[in-house]
Amino acid sequence: MADRRVPLSIVIPVLDEGGGIGECVRRLGWADEVLVADGGSRDETVAAARAAGATVLERTGPTIAAQRNAAIAMARNRYVFALDADERIPDPLRDELAGVVEAPAHPVYQVRRRNYYLGRELTRGRWGRDWVTRLFTSDHRYQERRVHEGLGPVPDAGILRSPLEHVPYRDLGHQIEKMNRYARWGAQDMFEDGKRARLWDLGGRPLGRFARSYLLQGAWRDGRFGFVTSVLGGYTAFLKYAHLWALERGSRAEP
Repeated sequence: MADRRVPLSIVIPVLDEGGGIGECVRRLGWADEVLVADGGSRDETVAAARAAGATVLERTGPTIAAQRNAAIAMARNRYVFALDADERIPDPLRDELAGVVEAPAHPVYQVRRRNYYLGRELTRGRWGRDWVTRLFTSDHRYQERRVHEGLGPVPDAGILRSPLEHVPYRDLGHQIEKMNRYARWGAQDMFEDGKRARLWDLGGRPLGRFARSYLLQGAWRDGRFGFVTSVLGGYTAFLKYAHLWALERGSRAEP
C-alpha cells in the first residue's frame, strides 16, 4: 500500500472538528485524494485539515448533505468514499477498498459500522445493526436533508465485508450536545415537510423507542450500560418532537 495510492477520493464534511480532523486526515495517506468540506467552522478545523494534507473546501453549505455534494463534485476519481470526522477506516477495510475500486462490480457499496461508546463496542439495539452506504461512483449525490441524509435509491448495491469504525461521542456531555443539535435539525426537516407534534409523538414515541432498544433489541443484557443508552435514545426522540412543537408554536406567534 505504501508504494501506490488507492485511486479513491475520500470526502469528509466538518464543522468545528479541530480537535480530531488532523488525526483523521493523516490516517488517510494511502488515498489518492482527501477532500474536507467545511461548513463554516469557528475553530482551527480548516488549518488543521490543510496541515494534515487535505484539500479544504470552505463554507460549502448549511447541511451535511450539501457539504458532501460540494466535495463529490470536485472529486477527481471515479469512486468516492464518504467518511465522517468521527469515523476511521481500519487496515482490512482499506485493503478491501483498494481491491474494489480496481475491479468494481457495483456502482454503490454498503459498509457496516462498528460503533464504540465510552470505550465499549455497541452490539445491540440500532447501533449494533448499523449499515451505511459510503462507497459510490462520483455521479451520485446526497439528498438535501439536515439529518439522515442519503443517496437516492440505488438498486444494485454491493456489500463490503470489512467494517468501518465509529466513535460518535467523546463523552456524555458531547453526546447530549450532539443529541440536541441533531434533534433540532430533524425537527426542522419535519416542520418543512408539514408534520406537527401530537401528544402521542411527545410521549408515546420516546417510550416506544426505549422499549424497542431495551427490551426487543436486547440492550437489557448490558446492565446499566444498556439502560443508559436506551434511555438516551428515547430522550433523543422526545427532543426531536419537542423542537417540532416549539417550531409550531413559534409559527403561530408570527404576525
